[in-house]
Amino acid sequence: METLTPFVRMAREAIHREFPAVLILSLRSPEELALPRQVTPAFWGSYDWHSAVHGHWTLVRALRREPEAAWADEVRAALSLTLTRDTLAAEHAFVAARPGFERPYGLAWLLQLAAEVRGLEHDGGVDAARAREWRAALEPLESLAVERLVTWAGRLPYPVRSGEHAQSAFAMGLALDWARATAQEAVEAALTDQALRLHRDDADAPIAYEPSGQDFLSPVLGVADLMRRVMPRPMFTNWLHRYLPEPNDARVATWLEPVTPPDRADGKFAHLDGLNLSRAWMIEGVVSVLPVGHEWYSLLERAAARHAQAGLDATRAGTDWMGTHWLASFAVYLVTRRGLDRPGV
Repeated sequence: METLTPFVRMAREAIHREFPAVLILSLRSPEELALPRQVTPAFWGSYDWHSAVHGHWTLVRALRREPEAAWADEVRAALSLTLTRDTLAAEHAFVAARPGFERPYGLAWLLQLAAEVRGLEHDGGVDAARAREWRAALEPLESLAVERLVTWAGRLPYPVRSGEHAQSAFAMGLALDWARATAQEAVEAALTDQALRLHRDDADAPIAYEPSGQDFLSPVLGVADLMRRVMPRPMFTNWLHRYLPEPNDARVATWLEPVTPPDRADGKFAHLDGLNLSRAWMIEGVVSVLPVGHEWYSLLERAAARHAQAGLDATRAGTDWMGTHWLASFAVYLVTRRGLDRPGV
């Protein structure tokens, strides 16, 4: 596996860098207006709340994979500064008072962080006791996040087919993986039912409309990556046949070409580097459930490799804050194959 060192360095710097910052607040009085570290004392760095959450996830994930790395003690110290009972109790109070806050994207990443902390505890070893403390501190916010996401999914009248934070398929996939990793069978069943309700009849995916100019997620691939999680393999291959065009369709080559941002200092254009990374792992997810001889198998396998190379090269070379505050998480998700983890891992 590729060393995680450059991505750890990026995430480590980001989670405790407060400015520049985007702070989205629903204010009930002037007194509630405050600095990021005052209102969200755990997740105040990394430009915005959700990036801080998945920046913490990045460091916990890396610690599980490389516990003896030269940076491991620094990461442990950094996480221990923010994942405390007091800071996470304040986070819980803040989120509880704002029903729509970070729904679905940030809440889904919060569940990923909680699952990773639980995995670190389960692994045993030098970090088990520390992870137990983090897990206990996270539990109230974790419970609130899953309650919010399950309720939201059940009330969605239609999918949210966005290439950015609002995408419903991506968030449901992350939440499903949390449910399986933590053996929450009722949550898994509820999310599976909603995924099937929303997407079972999808067909003729509009691949010619992708990518949009500031996507970091593919709406088409996001749905496919969700459905491979909830359908038996034969059912999924039949669904995919209706969902995608023929592999030799002239539009496919353009759709599966990696993208290049015109300006990485522009936060929205920088999304396109993340699109290469997320496309790579979503395509890998689809390939993982296809028979080797399937008509899409080789084409998608090659496309995943091209997207991974483009995304990882851009992330490793990145110097602008608009990319470095979040791309490490997407890189680590890809190279550690998080979306392909077995339940409980």
